[in-house]
Amino acid sequence: VQLVESGGGLVQPGGSLRLSCEVSGFTLDYYAIGWFRQLSGKEREFLAAVSASGMSQSYSAAAKGRFTVSKDNTKNTMWLQMNDLKPQDTAVYLCAARLGPDYGLEHEEYDYWGQGTQVTVSS
Repeated sequence: VQLVESGGGLVQPGGSLRLSCEVSGFTLDYYAIGWFRQLSGKEREFLAAVSASGMSQSYSAAAKGRFTVSKDNTKNTMWLQMNDLKPQDTAVYLCAARLGPDYGLEHEEYDYWGQGTQVTVSS
């Protein structure tokens, strides 16, 4: 089982990034997915999630209106489109998968995790 994020990097305030998470070892058909971020020494912060079917989504207050989560079960891949990035969005971003139809809002509810990708928002 492996989740591999990509797409992080350095971006100026107001810019955009699209994070990808490719899954191998299982099929996303049966998994809800989520995106979290983490600062050193802090707990993982929920950002966005989508149900296994893709029909239901949830966003945190920090993500709503700026971030969009999506998944393509045929490609076993999920994405997080991030727009209007701010310096306070700087963190390590992680994707996660949870067996079952419904997503969770807490990091403890997820079964598998990617290694994380660094996003730095700075001028």
